[in-house]
Amino acid sequence: MSTVIEQIEQQIAQLSSKAVKKNTGTIRSVADGVAKVDGLSDVMYNEMVQFPGNAIGIALNLEEDEVGCVVLGDVSQLREGDEVQTTGRLLSVPVGKLLLGRVVDALGRPVDGKGPLDAKEFYPVEKIAPGIIVRKSVSQPVLTGIMAIDSMIPIGRGQRELIIGDRSTGKTTIVIDTIINQARINRLGFAAKDPGFRPLYSIYVAVGQKQSNIARTIASLEAAGALEYTIIVAAPAADNPANQYVAPYAGAAMGEWFMENGMDALIVYDDLSKHAVAYRQISLILKRPSGREAYPGDVFYLHSRLLERAARLADKGSLTALPIIETLAGDVSAYIPTNVISITDGQIYLETDLFNQGVRPAVSVGLSVSRVGSSAQLKMTKQVAGKLKGELAQFRELAAFAQFGSDLDARTRAQLDRGSRIVELFKQPAFNPVPIEMQAAILWAMQNNYFDPIDVKKIVDAANHLKEFLGTRKSALLDTLRQKSAIDDTLAAELKKALEEWKGAYAG
Repeated sequence: MSTVIEQIEQQIAQLSSKAVKKNTGTIRSVADGVAKVDGLSDVMYNEMVQFPGNAIGIALNLEEDEVGCVVLGDVSQLREGDEVQTTGRLLSVPVGKLLLGRVVDALGRPVDGKGPLDAKEFYPVEKIAPGIIVRKSVSQPVLTGIMAIDSMIPIGRGQRELIIGDRSTGKTTIVIDTIINQARINRLGFAAKDPGFRPLYSIYVAVGQKQSNIARTIASLEAAGALEYTIIVAAPAADNPANQYVAPYAGAAMGEWFMENGMDALIVYDDLSKHAVAYRQISLILKRPSGREAYPGDVFYLHSRLLERAARLADKGSLTALPIIETLAGDVSAYIPTNVISITDGQIYLETDLFNQGVRPAVSVGLSVSRVGSSAQLKMTKQVAGKLKGELAQFRELAAFAQFGSDLDARTRAQLDRGSRIVELFKQPAFNPVPIEMQAAILWAMQNNYFDPIDVKKIVDAANHLKEFLGTRKSALLDTLRQKSAIDDTLAAELKKALEEWKGAYAG
């Protein structure tokens, strides 16, 4: 008798399991871009779920009685009781060179009105970062065209360098300058038909930015001829939090295609503070437990799994990441800033006080650091900029000390004088990157005291005059400097001769 009962129980269990296991479910509730779905028992974590009206969802919360999905697309059309289906695919985006010059959304769909993309390849949005063994040390430079950064806080291919500061301190300007400078280098490299030249393609991910700011950035890149080497992934403030959460990972997947195919790419995340806020919003709606500052417990993993995907791989290419973090009242010890500082290989800190004083870019020498150091610098930059950071840091200290008394010895006065000249020399207008050979020539002039007789207030004017003089009359000297990437005795003699000539022209 007991065996008959056992058989009946087994049959009921089989029938019930077959009844529950299905790939179609119904929406139980929809709120703020998050749908709670019944009946998707076979769904995978991060799987794409098909909603009515071409909306795509990602399964993030896999609970016993329901699945929490974030919806990418128009949520207003979704209603309680609508049917949804699993797709069996993890979220993926189109990749390849056909995306260059295009503006796409978080799913890689064009939003620039230039027609559809005929993508042949797709990469998963979430991917495990390359391991330790396949990585290679960072030794090739990413030239930003910003003198203060290239000389004191160098960035290398495969590095993750954080750009951090309060709002309106010029964080986006630094990355746009870098993208413009790389486009200029790419054009020169392709024109020279050098077989050893490695172009650097850029990906700009805008998260939670105003539409007008994104449009301004696109216009700046287009005006500088840099858009053809750039992919723009836009998840503006008007988009739902799900799009803002996915966009950086989508951009990373596009960058990984270049890296895996033996090319170099640069990715900018502007900015990860808004990315963390979007993730917090999603997590709170999904009823996940909140921790410090109401962020979920895995907010560190949110950024570490993203930034660890940037690397330089042996026998392949590289992906360089420039994440941006916005601080409140200069508080670098807040939760998200300290998290991202601990993940990255250094940071460029922009100070509000310096910005307000007219020192632009407002790079703070004391708080900025590159953990790659001079290994990512060209030899000529090392030759002319070796002592600069120390001199500038010393100047900041002495300037603070000098406020308390006017009776200073000659050595201190000389250090203050030199420091104030370096500060003036590093002032640079937006979207006007300086070629590396021009930087080396100007810093060599500073090092060899050519700016010493000039009044501090006229240093910017003198530097601009020198740039124009070298660019128009001594372009052959700059070409030689770029090709050699080092200042030998012959080049030093030529530079001296050119600077003597400029001195006479400028004084006259």
